[in-house]
Amino acid sequence: MVRVYVPATIGMLRHLVSEGQLTPVRGTAFSLTPALREAYVSGSTEELEYAALLDAARASLRLLASHEDAEQDSGSGIDEKEPPRRVVIAAEIEDNDVTPRPDLDSAVVRMAGSVTMDDIAAVHVDAVEAEQAVVAAADVIDRADLGDLDADFVLGEAEDHELAWYAPQEVPFFLELL
Repeated sequence: MVRVYVPATIGMLRHLVSEGQLTPVRGTAFSLTPALREAYVSGSTEELEYAALLDAARASLRLLASHEDAEQDSGSGIDEKEPPRRVVIAAEIEDNDVTPRPDLDSAVVRMAGSVTMDDIAAVHVDAVEAEQAVVAAADVIDRADLGDLDADFVLGEAEDHELAWYAPQEVPFFLELL
């Protein structure tokens, strides 16, 4: 088994809970890959997995920025009633269902298939206090990627917010409280 970090949105998380499974957007997830291990001079497995989780959180910002949701991969828009929060689903997946994609980035993997509720190890979500920073970061993430220092500062403001941790059995209750 391999731990993967699937970038998501609140709408995608609702879909996972209601349907029992979620296919990552374009099959993209993040994991502790050999390329990620090589990219760092040192670091424990836990530290490197945290780096993969942070990459997935940044990808969650991209999902918010591009207005993609769990059911449509066409960019038609997420439900604006959903809170703008980064979501990362940590799941244990069979090794043969995960292929490293070092051509995209050191932690990127391609998943074959879906994540089910039984696969989930934890879900990481921004707290309400992060929402303004997340919206601002989603608006500038492409500029930050292209080296805009002001945009990078705005992105850093969102990334300064730690993601809250939820056990799989807590997720339906968390969603009810939103």
